[in-house]
Amino acid sequence: MHPWHDVELGDHVERHFRAIVEIPKGSKVKYELDKRTGLLWVDRVLHSAVHYPANYGFLPQTYCEDGDPLDVLVLGQEPVLPLSILRARAIGVLTMRDEKGQDDKIVAVHVDDPEYAHYTDIAELPPHRLRELERFFLDYKVLEDKTVEVDRFRGRAEAERVVRAAAQLYRGSFAEGQRREARRIEAP
Repeated sequence: MHPWHDVELGDHVERHFRAIVEIPKGSKVKYELDKRTGLLWVDRVLHSAVHYPANYGFLPQTYCEDGDPLDVLVLGQEPVLPLSILRARAIGVLTMRDEKGQDDKIVAVHVDDPEYAHYTDIAELPPHRLRELERFFLDYKVLEDKTVEVDRFRGRAEAERVVRAAAQLYRGSFAEGQRREARRIEAP
């Protein structure tokens, strides 16, 4: 089973969807999905004195113009093991660019975590939490001499639009027969 191609996103993204965790909250290790095998490989240890502020991963059966599935930050109390599937709900999206181009991050809550399940829009989060998320992405590649531009947070409706667009792009890019072929894509 391949986590990107064989796990379903879900039919009602406005209620919740499946997210695959690559990096647990609090980690400095940048794990990356190996597109060919579906396993995780260690891309690097972050060079900056920062750690992931939320569980970080991707949405299955989505595709973005950078050639990767759509990224997601899932807010919750606890770190979640890599390659775990959890139910999440989009509450916002962080618009940003890195060396590869546009690289939006969906901000979601873990719907099965009682401390976060009640959030429905990014505007409900404490302002300091938003500053932490933004600061992480501004800082995490600085000591690698890479530039990241963080634009702004947008709300739930825009996040749901981004998720649907990435799911549509996936369906248009990977017909059922092409999914096996997609596994042969070399890791970056």
